[in-house]
Amino acid sequence: MGRRLVKRYMAEMDIAAFYPGPNLSKRAREARTYPYLLRNLDITRPNQVWSIDISYIGTPNGFVYLTAIIDWHSRFIVGYTISNTLQADMVTRVIKNAVRKYGKPEIINSDQGSQFTSKEYIELIQSFKTTKISMDGKGRATDNIAIERFFRSFKWERLYLMCPETVIEVKLITKEYMNTYNYHRDHQRHQYRTPAEIFFNHEKKVA
Repeated sequence: MGRRLVKRYMAEMDIAAFYPGPNLSKRAREARTYPYLLRNLDITRPNQVWSIDISYIGTPNGFVYLTAIIDWHSRFIVGYTISNTLQADMVTRVIKNAVRKYGKPEIINSDQGSQFTSKEYIELIQSFKTTKISMDGKGRATDNIAIERFFRSFKWERLYLMCPETVIEVKLITKEYMNTYNYHRDHQRHQYRTPAEIFFNHEKKVA
């Protein structure tokens, strides 16, 4: 059976293929990396650790990329952006917006991808003075497990079910899911409270 016939049958039966997307974790040559700071760390409060990562979203017209930042303790998504390119300014822009809105984290963790080992990213984090840079060990996806689990939930609970065909549809679906995830989706690890309840109520208690 040829490729065209398979493609036609899949279209008739509304079948979509799952397959590996782009490898977004390759670092640039000569890039500077930083040690992983989260091993055995007791994470007990919001803004103690943020995780940032990029995930691809396939559409009939090609890939777009979702950059998201999650607060490790509460699992609250403090920022995200969608772009059709993988430029470093996509990453720095979402970090600046999150810091402006919620304050600086003590640690921000990422993989060793080229966007996170770029000069623009490193200099931005260093400009916060009190924020430490942490990076996953090479080949250790579980080091950034909080944001990886979020991406998995987003894709299986919404993206794969809705099958967006345009960037506008991707943005609308993502915006709706972010609101649901932050404010309405409870988590067993926090006695079935939402990420927003944990993130904001902890701040009130400290104040």
